[in-house]
Amino acid sequence: MSSLPFTKSAGPSPKRRPTLAMPPALDTGLTEREAAARLRRDGANELPSGEHRAPLRIIADTVCEPMFALLLAAGLLYFFLGDALEASVLFGFATLSVLIAVVQELRTEHALDALRDLSSPRAMVVREGKTKRIPGREVVRGDIILVGEGDRVPADGVLVAATGLEIDESLLTGESVPVCKVAAETTEIADIAPARAGTDDTGTLFSGTLVVRGQGRALVLATGRRTELGRIGQSLHRIEREPPRLRAQTRRLVRVFAIVAGVVSLLATVLYGLTGHDWPAAALGGIALAMSMLPEEFPLILTVFTVMGAIRIGKARVLTRRAAAIEALGAATVLCTDKTGTLTQNRMSVVELHDASGLALPLPADGGPLTERAAALAAIARHASRDQTFDPMERALHELAAGQTDAGWPPAPAREFGLRDDLPAMARAWGNGTAERQRLAAKGAPEAIVRLCRLPPPEAGQVLAAANEMAGRGLRVLGLADGLLEAGAGDRLEDQPLHFRGLVGLADPLRPGVRAAVAECRAAGIRIVMVTGDHPATAAAIAGEAGLAATPVVTGGELADLGPAAFAACAADAAVFARIRPEQKLRLVEVLKEKGAIVAMTGDGVNDAPALKAAHIGIAMGGRGTDVAREAAAMVLLDDDFGSIVRTIRLGRRTFDNLRKAMGFVMSIHVPIAGLAFLPLLLGLPPLLGPLHIAFLEMVIDPVCSIAFEAEPAEPDLMRRPPRKATDALLTGTLMIWSLVQGATALLATAAVYLLSLEAGLSLDEMRSRTFLTLVLANVALIIVDRSFSSSLLTALTRPNAALSTVMAIAGAMLILVLGVPQVAVLFHFGPLGLGDIGMAFAAALAVLLLLETAKATGMAAKLRQ
Repeated sequence: MSSLPFTKSAGPSPKRRPTLAMPPALDTGLTEREAAARLRRDGANELPSGEHRAPLRIIADTVCEPMFALLLAAGLLYFFLGDALEASVLFGFATLSVLIAVVQELRTEHALDALRDLSSPRAMVVREGKTKRIPGREVVRGDIILVGEGDRVPADGVLVAATGLEIDESLLTGESVPVCKVAAETTEIADIAPARAGTDDTGTLFSGTLVVRGQGRALVLATGRRTELGRIGQSLHRIEREPPRLRAQTRRLVRVFAIVAGVVSLLATVLYGLTGHDWPAAALGGIALAMSMLPEEFPLILTVFTVMGAIRIGKARVLTRRAAAIEALGAATVLCTDKTGTLTQNRMSVVELHDASGLALPLPADGGPLTERAAALAAIARHASRDQTFDPMERALHELAAGQTDAGWPPAPAREFGLRDDLPAMARAWGNGTAERQRLAAKGAPEAIVRLCRLPPPEAGQVLAAANEMAGRGLRVLGLADGLLEAGAGDRLEDQPLHFRGLVGLADPLRPGVRAAVAECRAAGIRIVMVTGDHPATAAAIAGEAGLAATPVVTGGELADLGPAAFAACAADAAVFARIRPEQKLRLVEVLKEKGAIVAMTGDGVNDAPALKAAHIGIAMGGRGTDVAREAAAMVLLDDDFGSIVRTIRLGRRTFDNLRKAMGFVMSIHVPIAGLAFLPLLLGLPPLLGPLHIAFLEMVIDPVCSIAFEAEPAEPDLMRRPPRKATDALLTGTLMIWSLVQGATALLATAAVYLLSLEAGLSLDEMRSRTFLTLVLANVALIIVDRSFSSSLLTALTRPNAALSTVMAIAGAMLILVLGVPQVAVLFHFGPLGLGDIGMAFAAALAVLLLLETAKATGMAAKLRQ
């Protein structure tokens, strides 16, 4: 048989045709009590779970954060000083931070649990002599399971009876040809031992595989983690994941600031205590200074952006399982994508018909009636196919003939010639119950049909040349023939007289929008590589149609013969990898990572799981993928659509862009907060801001502003920039300098208001309220400056952002509450404000906005976008 892209199935062995009768010892199966006892002993029939952090572990990690310790210390100090109200407020802020961390950490894992529940197969078992359908997770060792066409096998087992049973084991072996299964040689349970996938044993069923034909009964030998599929899942633990780089980088940054803040605040506390002899006030001032210098919002912002990013990506039909994937999306340089079901629809359709002379017959684009000659070929194709089928090609042939008349064909099938290892063709005879001869319809690989029709060499050469030309364009090609059944000709299809009628070409069409998504991805500087187990010609044709580079094409067999250096060179240059085995995917990922690429890899099979786990961004197929693949991946593609991957990359870049804006803003706002906390201590004056004021700013205003930054629209050139380098810091030198400039400007404005208030002889509470209002308005000015890297103030003010409007409303409401309600103002030690005080604060904030926007216009904006 030639290498035409024709999928065949092995037929049952003629020497063994077992019935579905079970051995007497197995005919009743387990009792319900036995099954329940084994389920309690062995656990549910489930795959290894994902990486979950228990709520207590999340709480413990949050309590260890420096900011939580400072809030707790300030609360205890207030409590011992006798101010229980302020202590309670600070304890409330600390509790809120823990609750936020727990809720955000568990949110994504709950979504995956729901997906796992939906994907759990159901099973038909024999219990106490009766058949019943139960959840697949309740199958136990010793159960008798019944499987039929279209079923997913729920556990590993050995067949005790089978009829025409064929199993698709590609999820385990990577081989797309179904395997014929027959009953085991022995019915003695003690003699039965499980086999391994990919061996010659044809009496063993494996969990997760798909029944494509026939039916059978099997004795369950292993469930859950003890299955062949489960063992592969367990082996994934040997592969180390890429650590979440941004989270580690953020924590290091916070630790550095914590050390500096601790030293500075300790020195300031001692200095103020020695000079003023008011040690409780010195301690509170030192804690406030430490809190003001500690950018503890960084981990919180990273968590918020991760959760919100996962939600936004989820709306693009992608489930995010790990934060590191969102971080890596913006830096992805290589995308290794499957073909079937990702670039294409995973749904075969007839795209070409050729008659016996090679003439192409027109097909209506809108599903209208076929021409007479096309309808005749469609009728042959339909009558050669099974009526109830899971084969996508046979379904496509039925769709082609839908609505056409069956003139000249008897109403019912009378006989079938199935596929054989040595003859990739099948036929069905149709009769009407009378003695007249039955009509025969046949289809199969073109070379097989040519041989069955006994075409002369010149005609056979022309037919095969036409079939090869169609296959070279990525089509799956079948030959069609018909004839009248010769009752005395024998049992073999080769003995029947057949007449060649034509060729039919089928294709898996591209998904809508794939070409546009590919173009967008390539414009973003991302190399797209097709990695598929399909035929090289088919893969190259689909790649060209999708707008990908179609050459060079490298097969798995060619890769197997390459040494390390040649393999690395091939990985860097090839556009299409065809006939790739799953283990070669892992090697490809590792080689690309060694060359410095940030790799995104798609996959669906169990053997794809190691490559998915090893990639920076492993993307599993949620529709057709296995549980093990989904557990190994960082993301789950719910609709298996390539366009969703590109939308995810765009959202990942937007998330990182906005994350940098938020981080820059937080760093800048800490400068005036720290300055105002330190300035009174430097001047030997009573502290202006206490822990309560800083906790209010950092636990309410800053997190809300982070939400506003997360909702910022993408920059216009987002997908026209090259991928950022994986080694790039979250806060680049340029961004840190710009943040310090912004913070210094805001500090000058607020310090000026403070010093002018001091010069005017205002009371401490009045100075505090005026300066606090200026600080909050300067905060809003910095939001406007940082929300876009654009140099246009008009753009910054007019870009739509509902979250920003909400932030402004919340900030206004909070200011009115703490400054205008006497009972709350007393808690914060705020004095009354007049119109002049408010006007001074607004003028200072407006000056900050105009100065910084002018600085951006000088060229800073272009540097920030780099």
